[in-house]
Amino acid sequence: MSKPALQTQALIKRYGGLLVTDSVSIDVREGELHAIIGPNGAGKTTLINQLSGELWSDAGDVVYAGQKITALPIYDRARRGVLRSYQITSIFEEFTVLENTVLAAMGAKSHAYYFWRPMLGRADLVKAARHALEITRLSHRTDVLAAELAYGERRQLELAMALAAKPRVLLLDEPMAGMSPQESTSVIELLKSLKGSHSILLIEHDMEAVFALADRITVLVYGKVLCTGTPDEIRNNPEVKTVYLGDEHIG
Repeated sequence: MSKPALQTQALIKRYGGLLVTDSVSIDVREGELHAIIGPNGAGKTTLINQLSGELWSDAGDVVYAGQKITALPIYDRARRGVLRSYQITSIFEEFTVLENTVLAAMGAKSHAYYFWRPMLGRADLVKAARHALEITRLSHRTDVLAAELAYGERRQLELAMALAAKPRVLLLDEPMAGMSPQESTSVIELLKSLKGSHSILLIEHDMEAVFALADRITVLVYGKVLCTGTPDEIRNNPEVKTVYLGDEHIG
C-alpha cells in the first residue's frame, strides 16, 4: 500500500449551524485516482475548496507529503504541488494556447515573472508547457488563440495549464461537466494516462467515468464519509445503492 500524498484529518466546515463537511478523514495515495461521489449537497465541492486552500476550515487538518498545510493560502499550496484544475486556472482569451500554458508554468514558480523578458523567452518554461500540451493532446493547437477553442478544448487547455505547473496532486472538480460523450471519452483516456505519475482527487457525477477511472471511491453524504472502497466494493454496497447509486447506475 502506497503512502498518502494528501490526506484530511477530521476536516470541518460550518456555515452557521450547518455542518457542510463533518469530520471528513480521507487520503489520496501516491499515484492513485481517488474519486469522491455523493448526492447534490453532500459537501463535495466544499471539501475540494478546503483542500485547495480556496476555503478555510473551521477544524481539522490538511496534510500534504507528511506536513500540515491547513493554514497555507491557495498559491502556497499550488507552488508546493497541490493544484486545482478547472477553477483555479484562468484562461486569457487574447493569448495563444502555448502562451496560456507558459503563464501557468511561470505562476507556479516563486519570482518567476520577468516583466522585461518576452513571455516565451524562458526555455525551461516553454519546454514544460509544450510537454503538458502534448500530454493533453493540444500540441497541434499551440498557436491558436484561446478564444477560438471549442468547449472541450478549453477544458483540455485548463488541464494542460495545471500540468505545466508540475503538480504532485491534482484536484479535479467535474472535469467532464458539459462535455459531449466523445469529449468525455477523450478526457477519461487522458486521466487514465496520468494515473501513476500523479495523485488525483476527482469529483465527478458521471458514474461510468468514475468506475472506469477510480482506484478507490469515497461516498460523501450530508457532509459525512459514508464509506470508502474499491469500485467493486462501492458498487456492491447496499447502503450506497440506497442513498445514492440506485440499481440503474451500477449495472
